[in-house]
Amino acid sequence: MTDSLLTVSDQQEALSRAYVQAVAGRAGYITAYPDFDRSGVDLTVHANGGMSPALGVQLKATTNLGAPSDGCFRFPLKSRNYNQLCKVVQTPRILVVLDLPKNKREWMTITEHELVLRRRAYWLSLKGSEKTDNRRSVTVGIPSANVFDVDGLRGLMDQSRKGGVE
Repeated sequence: MTDSLLTVSDQQEALSRAYVQAVAGRAGYITAYPDFDRSGVDLTVHANGGMSPALGVQLKATTNLGAPSDGCFRFPLKSRNYNQLCKVVQTPRILVVLDLPKNKREWMTITEHELVLRRRAYWLSLKGSEKTDNRRSVTVGIPSANVFDVDGLRGLMDQSRKGGVE
C-alpha cells in the first residue's frame, strides 16, 4: 500500500531540512523558514552574540554525489539557484547538499537506542562567482572539506559575524 503524499524528491528535501535543523539545534542556533522561496533561501540559521549572525541556506539532497575528484564533489545546480546564490546580499547564503545512500531504505533508521540519518552534508559559498547564462544548470565543485556539521556551522556563523562567508 502506498499512501505517501511526498515524492522521493520531497522526501529528500524533508531529510535535508531535518539534517540542517538538527545540526543548528545542536550548535545552539535556531532555524526559520520564509513564507515563500522567492530568493533561493529555503531556511535561515540565526545565532546570538555579537552582530547576531545569520545564514541563508539553499537545501539540496542527492543519491548521486559520488566520490570527490581533486578534493571536490561535482554537483549540477539549477541555473536559477546558482544565480541566486551568487547575488551580493547582506546575509550570506550557502548551498548545502545532503549526500544520501542510493537505497532509500538506508536513508534513515530508528531503533530503541538511536535515530540514524545516513551520510552527511557539504556546503558551498558562491559569493563572488559570476552569474551564468546557462539556461538549465551549472556544475559546481563542492570541497569535500566543507562538511556541514556542528563545528562547520559554528565556523560559518563566525564568518557571517565578520561580514561574509568565503
